[in-house]
Amino acid sequence: MPEEKIFYRRHLPHFQPPGATIFATFRLYNSLPSAVIERLIHEAEMLESTFATLSPTERPHHALEARKKMFAQWDLALQQQQGESQWLARDEVAKIVADALHYLDEKKYELIAYCIMSNHVHVVFKPLVKQQDKQGEHYYPLGEIMQSIKGFTAWQANRSLGRKGPFWQDESYDHVVRDERELQKIVEYVLMNPVKAKLVESPDMWKWSYCKFDL
Repeated sequence: MPEEKIFYRRHLPHFQPPGATIFATFRLYNSLPSAVIERLIHEAEMLESTFATLSPTERPHHALEARKKMFAQWDLALQQQQGESQWLARDEVAKIVADALHYLDEKKYELIAYCIMSNHVHVVFKPLVKQQDKQGEHYYPLGEIMQSIKGFTAWQANRSLGRKGPFWQDESYDHVVRDERELQKIVEYVLMNPVKAKLVESPDMWKWSYCKFDL
């Protein structure tokens, strides 16, 4: 089942139940060394190999816990990188991304929260209905939403930076938010990112974050 995967490589289908809220993370091109990526992927594959020994009723819970563990490791690896791919640390580039996220709000999704770090972005949103027919409601696909965000911002950011070439990494992490309790935890995690990275003392001090509601 797709929701039991821990890491999605490029072009693999993403799990998107109709009407679901999505937590997505995407990062800058070459923001992680290849050795770090291979290590993390190997760890994910080792965890996934254990699923075969579990009963069908046990797999979803263990897969969810494994995804959380691996995501935390990917996020920590990104925070620890101090390489060239730190373009989002520049205000003019972060503003391009923030403006794009807000522009699509109420057009393709309901924007719930985001945090723009120096080399990656966390965003929580609920895709809106794209069209409705006799078969029911059809929501904006996650792939289309991510392409809208990443395609436009890559072009604008490269123009601002005076550079050419890939801006975002192809693959991204996405997770279906299962209930309101998990939503609150995820939003708190997103907003606390710069605090955990010791960039600010409290979430409200970070310039490039947003939350639709009060926690």
